Amino acid sequence: MEKKIRPSKTLRLFSVRFLMGFLFLGGQHSFAQSAHDMAKAELYASAVSSDNYKDSTKPAKKIDFSPVPVIAVNPTTGLLGGLLLGINWKMGKPETTRTSAALASVYYTSNNQLFTSLRGNAFTAENKWFLSTDIRFNLNSQPTYGLGSNITLASQTIVGDDGEVSDNPYKKVPKQEMMAFNNFRFYQTVQKRLKKTNFYFGLGYHLDVAWSIDDKQLNLDAVPPVITFHYDYQSRNGINAKKYTQSGVSLNATFDTRDNVVNPYSGQFAFLSFRTLPKFLGSSTNASQLWMEYRNYFHLDKNRPRNLIAVWTYGWFQTSGKSPYLFLPAVGWDMFARSGRPYTQGRFRGEDVVYGEAEWRFPLQKTKDKWGAVLFINTTTASNRTEHIGVFNYMQFGYGGGLRFMLSEKNRANLCLDYGFGAHGAQGLFLNLNEYF
Repeated sequence: MEKKIRPSKTLRLFSVRFLMGFLFLGGQHSFAQSAHDMAKAELYASAVSSDNYKDSTKPAKKIDFSPVPVIAVNPTTGLLGGLLLGINWKMGKPETTRTSAALASVYYTSNNQLFTSLRGNAFTAENKWFLSTDIRFNLNSQPTYGLGSNITLASQTIVGDDGEVSDNPYKKVPKQEMMAFNNFRFYQTVQKRLKKTNFYFGLGYHLDVAWSIDDKQLNLDAVPPVITFHYDYQSRNGINAKKYTQSGVSLNATFDTRDNVVNPYSGQFAFLSFRTLPKFLGSSTNASQLWMEYRNYFHLDKNRPRNLIAVWTYGWFQTSGKSPYLFLPAVGWDMFARSGRPYTQGRFRGEDVVYGEAEWRFPLQKTKDKWGAVLFINTTTASNRTEHIGVFNYMQFGYGGGLRFMLSEKNRANLCLDYGFGAHGAQGLFLNLNEYF
């Protein structure tokens, strides 16, 4: 009898992920306008684990690794390439402990940008402790728009100038219209479960550092001087425009009844975080911020759990003091860079930001859940207290749809491909593993 030669599990995993990364990322030229939008493919890539290719004769691994090569092109970064590594594991008995998931990524671009990150959520045995980590180091560049969600003011980068930076991804943003900077982030929260409930409470530490800031459009020697919104904000508030730091501690509370963290069919999620960011902990200014978040999932057909309406909202508020420009509340700067399809990260920024999104998720097959689709709509509103623009004075919308392919029915791991449209010509194609929220 002829013996069949089977490729190793590692080879099969790598081959599948390479094809996904190349076919869905390498062949597209209309991705949203920031390399950080690539991070929207990150949250739970690790859920696409080796369970799909498991040999039942071997003991289950305690840790699963899922590498995904990434190749892409977009207007802000040029050619982007890198590696996405998903990791998932259990820290206790599977029947009493939630899955922990982390993701590490490294991207480099033809515009000499470097993006690295390590982000994840971990649950100890019996979910007694919940740990959340967000670490980033970037050599970055992006346009710096005016504050608020007034689309006219928020489409300019020069104070008093009528020139606008296009949101159309097919019109490449010139390098001279982007501010270059390096940034480092270290966020760590530790929360303790309240007895056998779904409530967690705890503390956190938050550090953001930006340095080597090169505001390319700024020209103080010109007549009249050319002032960018970044420099204008920093100078008005007496903050160094070349480098700054935000460092502080937080009080945190979480409520989570979702049936699955990567692709929920039911349950609720709420998160509250109050951060105090004083100078004596290393901040450039004294400030405090409040983050409030809520998600819910509503069934449309009791016989098809996948047919549902998912809703997500968060508010991010400057509650006291003045934060540096890059550390102000902004769309797309949530922990996993999920908000704001189809806009680039930081597109709308202000002292206060409120975001809301609704998504209809439904199966495309009569009895199976392998193929699905979504339709989504979202809105962002941001304040500009200097210009007396309130947080709900202007609202900017995004909308679109996409396809879903369930890679793992056990984990509900979805491959997602979405296209979105927004104000001022914004549009973009987004690849993601698992649902956005």
